[in-house]
Amino acid sequence: MIENKIRHYRELKKISQETISKKVGVSRQTIISMEKGSYNPSLYLAMKLSKVLEVTIEELFQLEEDDETN
Repeated sequence: MIENKIRHYRELKKISQETISKKVGVSRQTIISMEKGSYNPSLYLAMKLSKVLEVTIEELFQLEEDDETN
């Protein structure tokens, strides 16, 4: 499972969901789904988000390890 900090960094930058959705070329609903963790973006979209939010992909997304992978 991938954990993201999109909402955290978006709120730090004081950017609305609508604004960031327009900047990366997706719907506001897509941003909502990503923030809830119900949608994982493509690598291309992840790169666009990290650029807009001025953080690295690694800061924005983290892989949560589950017991099955150990």
